[in-house]
Amino acid sequence: MQKIVIFDMDGTLLDSKKDITISVNHIRKRHYNLEPLSEEFIVEAINMEVRNLPKLFYGTEEYKDSDRVLFEQHYYKQCVQNPYLYEGIKELLQELVSSGVKLSVATNAPTIFAHRMLNSLGVDELFDVIIGADKVKISKPNPQMLFEILNHYEYDEKKDRAWMIGDNSKDMLSAKNAGINAMFATWGFSPESEYDKTVKHPKEILDIVL
Repeated sequence: MQKIVIFDMDGTLLDSKKDITISVNHIRKRHYNLEPLSEEFIVEAINMEVRNLPKLFYGTEEYKDSDRVLFEQHYYKQCVQNPYLYEGIKELLQELVSSGVKLSVATNAPTIFAHRMLNSLGVDELFDVIIGADKVKISKPNPQMLFEILNHYEYDEKKDRAWMIGDNSKDMLSAKNAGINAMFATWGFSPESEYDKTVKHPKEILDIVL
């Protein structure tokens, strides 16, 4: 029997809100001469189940190519400046791997940023698959990203067990849509949860998975 744990990245494995905010505000100032947004506003916007981020961030109905290009150029350098793993995450990952659990990451961030950030924090090699929204046609809450990972492991629902761990409703819905278990992490971007399976500290995951 395989045990597979799929993690969301931002707000679950690591705190990236400072760098995301800096890059968004860089676009706002450079292209629109707008006042900066707060970290709290940006995190809340990102975690909304239904939202129009270009409208919330830049006042446009959709992302302009010029905004996207500048953001990616700026964030590629910025994203490794201030991120940090949440307390207990590295120990959790190491314990899971040493116990034979398969680990992967499913993030709505572009894959290149996920690899870069996890590499800078020294944990990228603990994951078998790191997949971002650019690798699928539809991102979370669509289950396509999770199916890609489960297929990598040749997951058999009759004998294997799999969990999705994340910090927002899109993660929980993607797990439901993929037919796997889910845990809502409250130590990151979303301190409150209405979901039954809620974990308040990474060590709680060990008790559930192992």
